[in-house]
Amino acid sequence: MTRRAEEAIARPASPFAEDDSLLPFAVEPLDLRGRLARLGPSVNSILTHYDYPPAVARLLGEAAALTTLLGSLIESHGRFQLQTRSDGPVDMIVVDFDAPGKLRGFARYDESRILAGMGPGALIGCGHLALTMERDRDAARYQGVVALEGDGLAEAAHRYFRQSEQIPSYVRLAVAESVTPAGRSWRAGGLLLQYLPEAPLRPRDLDPGDAPEGVVPLEGAEDDAWVEGLSLAATTQDHELVDPGLSGERLLYSLFHERGVTVYPTRPITEACRCSTERIVNLLRSFTPQDRRDMIGDDGRIGVTCEFCRTLRAFDPADFD
Repeated sequence: MTRRAEEAIARPASPFAEDDSLLPFAVEPLDLRGRLARLGPSVNSILTHYDYPPAVARLLGEAAALTTLLGSLIESHGRFQLQTRSDGPVDMIVVDFDAPGKLRGFARYDESRILAGMGPGALIGCGHLALTMERDRDAARYQGVVALEGDGLAEAAHRYFRQSEQIPSYVRLAVAESVTPAGRSWRAGGLLLQYLPEAPLRPRDLDPGDAPEGVVPLEGAEDDAWVEGLSLAATTQDHELVDPGLSGERLLYSLFHERGVTVYPTRPITEACRCSTERIVNLLRSFTPQDRRDMIGDDGRIGVTCEFCRTLRAFDPADFD
């Protein structure tokens, strides 16, 4: 394993686990690129802003891990948002990623519709998943929309890559609650692997010429390199993605050591909300005087609570006259 491909210096995998980090990597012999997300305090903060039922917390944790994997494709300045709208008990999830590593999110749900044993697919139901990227450098905005078909976020991501990006990709997500003498806390992890060959098509074996007459060779078969990489990645276990004692480098080494894996500098991930008093003041000023009067609470003030971080800010209506 090497830290930089250009250095070409092999070294043992680091035994030190890094929480709240994004680790890019490559398996050069197979033309594979990937990212490994390990979330600890950041995702625990997101999942404990509200008293979510455990199943909803796990689903939101998966969304946070997936957003980290996809949002980190923006290298420097920009924003990425994952949003679901669906007919399940969890009818909306929103997770924002501000490059290079700020994360926030929340879920809206109807607890009366949540049944014991419901999995992520049943909780979401059917609807759509929207992935939006905004780049600061050129004000460009891109959005991809894919159907949610009751099979969860990972499969929806696979569907998105197949239909929109046409990049062979594999996504694995995991969420767990850690119990220690210090208390309980949520953890999440995710693995994204993509096949990105330099050539449009890798060489395939030629027809040996001894097939029975009339047999047509199969077209569109998956490349052997991708099949191998996918098989290796699929051996990842959920507990490995969330184990605080297993370093990301050791996990990647265990998966790809036969081919050699190159890792790049980790990117720190933090839970951070972009809400501010100034933003809310400007928003309130955009309303008509009558609209603001309708917002006044029993205490005579206008209260605004951020849906993401639940910070409550109260304003004197007279300040807007």
